[in-house]
Amino acid sequence: MVDLRRLRALRAVADHGTLAAAADSLHLTPSAVSQQLAALERDVQRPLLEPNGRSVRLTAAARVLLDHADALFAQLERLEGDLAAGADALGELRVVGFPTALAGLLAPAARTLRSEAPGVSLRILELETPEAVAALTRRDADLMLGMECSVAPQIGDRRWHREDLLGDTLDAVLPVAHPLANRSLIGLDELAREEWVAPPVGWSCDEVFHAGCHAAGFSPRIAHRAGDWQATMGLVSAELGISLVPRLAQTTPPPGVVVIPLAGVPPKRHVFAACRAGAESGLAMRALLDALALAAQRPAQLAAA
Repeated sequence: MVDLRRLRALRAVADHGTLAAAADSLHLTPSAVSQQLAALERDVQRPLLEPNGRSVRLTAAARVLLDHADALFAQLERLEGDLAAGADALGELRVVGFPTALAGLLAPAARTLRSEAPGVSLRILELETPEAVAALTRRDADLMLGMECSVAPQIGDRRWHREDLLGDTLDAVLPVAHPLANRSLIGLDELAREEWVAPPVGWSCDEVFHAGCHAAGFSPRIAHRAGDWQATMGLVSAELGISLVPRLAQTTPPPGVVVIPLAGVPPKRHVFAACRAGAESGLAMRALLDALALAAQRPAQLAAA
């Protein structure tokens, strides 16, 4: 019988590449992770890791083991959901996500849950997408709201269940005194020579921002960076630059700015919900996912209008 803790240690090493990083994700010491892996190698009577520079590489036997382990982890998530349903207790879900998704999607979903599934309670923590993925991997969270980026759970990865919620369109935000401020539509390429207020380096929103500018044929000249959309629009209102702001963040634009839709195919933040595979079958998780899908319809309807 293979110990599940040992399989989780192997999955963590596969995800993070080093024993130290895997240990950090599991809240263990590197020595403890090494012991778990040594015991797992004894269980299966095959080597599972080999040195690869400063990191380690999985052997063929380790990859076979992980394929089965991922299916097993998913089945265990389904079991936990069925047990909760059998106990007639929907219970608590720990949700992590980036701020505008929490405000624009989770908050209205929580109102729906209170009326339609009052047995579901939520514990919410604001995290950007990379940190949210890490929390989900560590089992410190049950569900994440994230946006498509290089570290997001990928469609087809059997470790995750993912449901896409909406494409959050970015619009140009200009000072009211800008020469193009009276336009009803603007091409992103027309703004190539501007100075920009951009998200912080490494944030998922920064990936979306740069991808949009590059698709329009230019590299943006970034003058300022801000991680809060109200701060970003405040800097624009002071004529310190222009920006691209997603519609979920445009609830209260400050005086002194205009919001102008972009012509053609504007950049979007692709927002999704993800949980560990198998967890989606639980009554509480299903109720939350359905409430989020319902909340995502309202921004989409406003955009269409």
